[in-house]
Amino acid sequence: MTSELEDLRATVRELKDRQDILDCIQRECRARDRQDIDQIAGCWWGEGVDEHGPSITTAPDYPERANRGHYTNFHMTSHNITNHICEIDGDTAYCESYVVGGLFWLDGKTTTIAFGRYLDQMERRNGEWRMLVRRCTIEMSADTDGTWVHSKNVKGFLKALWSKDDPSYQRPFVASREGVRW
Repeated sequence: MTSELEDLRATVRELKDRQDILDCIQRECRARDRQDIDQIAGCWWGEGVDEHGPSITTAPDYPERANRGHYTNFHMTSHNITNHICEIDGDTAYCESYVVGGLFWLDGKTTTIAFGRYLDQMERRNGEWRMLVRRCTIEMSADTDGTWVHSKNVKGFLKALWSKDDPSYQRPFVASREGVRW
C-alpha cells in the first residue's frame, strides 16, 4: 500500500508541475496580448533571457520591449498555444510549445497569421515555475484580408484592448451592451 501511495503522490506531483508550467506559458501569451507588463514579468525569473529572431533581451527589459514591438506595428495580437510537450528533470523543465500568432497590422486591412514554436527552459523555485530561457522559431506565415472585422458580421462584438480595461479583467463577468465594440 505504501508503494502505491508513493506512486500516486509522484504522479500527482508530475501532473501538477505540467499544469503549472503550461499555465505559466499561456499566462505569458495572454499578458502580451493585453500589454500587461506586470503579468509578463511575473512569468520570468529575473535573470531570464528571451530570443526573438536576432534580438536577445533580458527578462527585466523584455515586457516593455515586447509591448513596444507590438504596438509599433499592430492594432492587436493574439498568441495561441497549441501542441505542447514538456520534459521535466527535477526543478528544470524543457518545453516545446507550438504558437499560432495573429497580427492585425496598423493599416487596419491586413492580418498576418504566423506559425512557430517557443522552446522554453523553465525552473521551479520555491514551488513556482517560471521561464528562464525562451527561444522562438518562425515556421511559416500567411497574410490575409483583415477587413472582415469592419463588416456588419462583426459589428457590436467586444474589441480586445491592450490594457487592464480589457473585458477579461472584469469580475464578475456580466453580459451587457457596455464596452468598446467594433
